[in-house]
Amino acid sequence: MRTTEDLIETLAKDVRPMPRHGIERRMFLGMLVGGATALLLLTLLYGIRSDLNLALRDSSFWVRWIYTASLGVGAILVTRHLARPGSEPSRWIWFLAVPVLLLMGIGITELAHASPSEWLSLWLGRYWEVCPGRILLLSIPIFLGLLWAFRRFAPTRLSAAGAAAGLTAGAWSATLYCLHCPEVSAIFVLTWFSLGIALATAAGVLLGRHLLRW
Repeated sequence: MRTTEDLIETLAKDVRPMPRHGIERRMFLGMLVGGATALLLLTLLYGIRSDLNLALRDSSFWVRWIYTASLGVGAILVTRHLARPGSEPSRWIWFLAVPVLLLMGIGITELAHASPSEWLSLWLGRYWEVCPGRILLLSIPIFLGLLWAFRRFAPTRLSAAGAAAGLTAGAWSATLYCLHCPEVSAIFVLTWFSLGIALATAAGVLLGRHLLRW
């Protein structure tokens, strides 16, 4: 009767070892192609805002961009960790709460300095109905790029890895969407950008169970 060690040795006999930093390089390549595709979709479907040069001088643009980009960086670290077999959720997951809490504080301050009659318009803006769906749509090519990368990995926590990949795709698609969206309210970004990112994360959970099998 074969022992567990014999079975593991047989399964691993023809497996080529991952090169040093191979996970990082493959993830970067997948995200680069996926991000370029998402940027092309953004340009073709929605366009880059015409006043981008002015927007870049406004601190509210950078608050929004730093929020989504910092979520994206944290999500990449978690995704890289979960790409390895037997990995438990990374300590980096707690980093993801930092930008959310900071933006929440900015949003509360924003509401405190506005009259109650302005609260609804700050929250809904003009594009609350389309913002989450657009972020979800733009996340698809980035998620597909990560799926391509995962073909060389061996994750064992498929739902968690799928969630991390979906979160990564959603956060970076939201970062790209900043180039189009004219909304500047922190409470708008906290609600509707985060909802789009959450939808991408949920999709990653559902798809990861099936598409990340190896």
